[in-house]
Amino acid sequence: MGKEVHATEEQLRYAKILDIGMKVGMLMLIVSFALYLTGILQPQVPVDELPKLWGLSVHKYLEVKGLHGGWSWLHLLNKGDFLNFTGIVFLGAVTIMCFLAIIPMLFRKKDIAYGIIALTEVTVLILAASGLLKTGGH
Repeated sequence: MGKEVHATEEQLRYAKILDIGMKVGMLMLIVSFALYLTGILQPQVPVDELPKLWGLSVHKYLEVKGLHGGWSWLHLLNKGDFLNFTGIVFLGAVTIMCFLAIIPMLFRKKDIAYGIIALTEVTVLILAASGLLKTGGH
């Protein structure tokens, strides 16, 4: 007989939020991609131009198309190719939502080390996504 393993209250909450978030994010991706494919929302970059642009670096691509880096894509959510980013961003934020949901539980249980680790994780993820550190693609 194997030893039974039980998930903690925090693990269950994290998993529940992750499960719901993944499903919502996937739905967002499917809907936004369908809007893009059907042409209901016109793309910022026409599909027939893409093969010419695939070989460019990100910086050259942005320059050629007159686009800006970072979060400037938020101004282009009415374009089918940029609306897809919302699902990707949402999925990236699900981990933050999961940690935020369990941090109070960890501190309430006086699990200070895990609480600080989770808080640090949230801080790092938000700073990385914000572009405030000026590293990566921002």
